[in-house]
Amino acid sequence: MSKKIVISSDHAGFALKEYLRAIFEEQKFIDLGCYSEDRVDYPDYGFAAAAKVASGEADLGIIICGSGIGISIAANRNPKVRCALCHTPETAILARQHNDANMLAIGARIVEKPIALEIIQAFLTTEFEGGRHEMRVAKLSKTS
Repeated sequence: MSKKIVISSDHAGFALKEYLRAIFEEQKFIDLGCYSEDRVDYPDYGFAAAAKVASGEADLGIIICGSGIGISIAANRNPKVRCALCHTPETAILARQHNDANMLAIGARIVEKPIALEIIQAFLTTEFEGGRHEMRVAKLSKTS
């Protein structure tokens, strides 16, 4: 069974988003925009993608902005989201294995396209290990 994956970006991440969508054409990402390099506000796109993951409409999310920081902060405002900002395939693997990350943030100005592709492949093909990590991940849902 193929996972439903939502993808979105701000204007700084638009070119990388389009590059990734073309490569993962068979995946048929749910694309929430943006749809050009015209200036937009990254929180709008982080919130929208997080809502799709939190509601179960998407299994995983990929979000992109210039640094990846702002859009990941926006996504993590949703209590059902665990968005990890990753700069290497290894961090994407650990985010899935140890933290059960359900969203991935990438900085388009930080990560070159070939590395972004490797990061996403690692994120999409790695599963949560559970076990000793389950208790820690459960603590992430607590507000205080």
